[in-house]
Amino acid sequence: MPSAPLPETLQREAFYGRAKGRPLRDAEVQALETTSLLLSLDDCTGDLKKLFKAPVASLHMEIGFGAGEHIVHRALENPAVGFIGAEAFRNGYAKCALLAEEHKLQNLRIFPFDTRPLLDVLPSASFEALYLLYPDPWPKRRHWKRRMINDGNLKRFARLLKPLGTFYFATDWANYAAWGLSHLLRAEDFEWQAQDAADWQKPYDNWISTRYEQKAIREGRTPSYLKFIKTRA
Repeated sequence: MPSAPLPETLQREAFYGRAKGRPLRDAEVQALETTSLLLSLDDCTGDLKKLFKAPVASLHMEIGFGAGEHIVHRALENPAVGFIGAEAFRNGYAKCALLAEEHKLQNLRIFPFDTRPLLDVLPSASFEALYLLYPDPWPKRRHWKRRMINDGNLKRFARLLKPLGTFYFATDWANYAAWGLSHLLRAEDFEWQAQDAADWQKPYDNWISTRYEQKAIREGRTPSYLKFIKTRA
């Protein structure tokens, strides 16, 4: 399934840097050609629990899952939870599809396009948890408008979460952590779950450290793990 084209204005304002990288490995090409995991926008407008081969009791979503290490880990440890992952980078969702097929996952589906149209068509109050882990930090000030954390997207996240649902935001850029925290603290729908001053340094429960995170740590950047609860119905 190829990446859906976007209008030029949306391409210029994309929250991710690129849609394609190096040529895919043969196994990744085969995974994309044979997988039944990929979703279209039309698939995501009805009863989301029916999208999975296995029965699921609740739903989680990861926005920009990279190579899929985290979402596959979560799907394996929570077989009764249906996971929807959105990732526009072809090399990333190809790796995820291959990994999911290797584990024969039946509770994972992949949306291989820009996330923005998806956020507006998914049914309200669908998810128990949303993950935004290590999104593109857009470190240059002139690019900050392209960060995934903004007031408009936080309203979209709140709409998609069930009451008391959890929003997870992790980043290895201190400036983006401060940016995200300031936006979330002023958002009416979210409440920070920090219990002490060091909470932001503690990985989430049953956390799997991805290759990207390990690279960030080697390069001297400190991860921030922020956790918020949706407080309004």
